[in-house]
Amino acid sequence: MSSLTQSILYLDGVSVSFDGFKALRSLALTLEPGEMRAIIGPNGAGKTTMMDVITGKTRPDEGDVLFDHGKVDLTRFDEAAIAGLGIGRKFQKPTVFESHTVADNVLLALKGERGPFSALFGARNRIRRERVDEVLTRVRLLNERDRRAGDLSHGQKQWLEIAMLLAQDPKVLLVDEPVAGMTDAETEATAELLRDINRDHSVIVVEHDMAFVRALACRVTCLHEGAVLAEGSIDAVAGNERVIEVYLGR
Repeated sequence: MSSLTQSILYLDGVSVSFDGFKALRSLALTLEPGEMRAIIGPNGAGKTTMMDVITGKTRPDEGDVLFDHGKVDLTRFDEAAIAGLGIGRKFQKPTVFESHTVADNVLLALKGERGPFSALFGARNRIRRERVDEVLTRVRLLNERDRRAGDLSHGQKQWLEIAMLLAQDPKVLLVDEPVAGMTDAETEATAELLRDINRDHSVIVVEHDMAFVRALACRVTCLHEGAVLAEGSIDAVAGNERVIEVYLGR
């Protein structure tokens, strides 16, 4: 199997049932290295279950879930191990440490040694500060580095959580409804941010906001009843009769 795929993520024939309800039905999806993909679909389409399978929260009943050019069978690992392998997930509701500063949130998330002696080495601390500032600059929060995370706007908290993911240097980011509850300006800035992140990371974005999906300018997959209903450009998917019927409406 591993020789068959160059994809960073490869799902084939993935099925999941909960008490007789089929959440995923022989789902097939591939994500290429450096690709961004938007996942859309009605509630109950299987979007969250798909992300749960990729991140090890849910084990599929059957099917292949491979990572890193087919070298890693994700069904053999738990959530913590999969995060360590390089798959980062941002949930819909931001989970930041509200009483800590913005910079400390990123510092806590930084990938690397966290042993009792790591704090004693000044060089390492300097490198860490540089890395924190680099990540905060990327998500447009450098000016907020010393603020309490709890004092940020909703949109800024979403960006901080993306910064915490970036600090772990994942190969793939899974981002769940990042612009829910954002202002128009924040939504626009988030699309720009994710396009920037996509320059050196593979990204999957689950989203309902079709204007935002269009702004991502990437390939779109529409799920319905646990399987792929349509896939292609935003125009092709949005113009698909079945997608209009089950999801977008007239």
